[in-house]
Amino acid sequence: MYLVTKRIDFCYGHRLLDYDGVCKHPHGHNAMVEVDVRTDRLDKRNMVADFSDIKKLVKGWIDRELDHKMILRHDDPLVKPLQALGEPIYILDSNPTVERIAKLIFDKSREQGLDVVAVRVWETPTSRTEYSEHKGE
Repeated sequence: MYLVTKRIDFCYGHRLLDYDGVCKHPHGHNAMVEVDVRTDRLDKRNMVADFSDIKKLVKGWIDRELDHKMILRHDDPLVKPLQALGEPIYILDSNPTVERIAKLIFDKSREQGLDVVAVRVWETPTSRTEYSEHKGE
């Protein structure tokens, strides 16, 4: 089994609704994402995937959709005022926790044809989450 990991950095803001802690207030993060791509066989270039291809697909999507945006739950009272001001936002159906963001990046990477097996998002230098799909054997 071969595995490669691509690191991607981006910035975002969010807040958590129905949460009793400081994260209920709007705030930002300098996130670091690790995307794992795995295969049993190398391609004709003897690669799992070219790092630049992973960057182009995943970082390209993150840059367009998440980087320097407020990630908010669809019913957050901030959505309409920020939209009215023309501020960049990304809307989710659920609370924009780091766990939810990791799954979002995983799903979007898969949609672009990458054989992603795990996505880790470091919300801070000491706190991270991971999303992966484990298939039964």
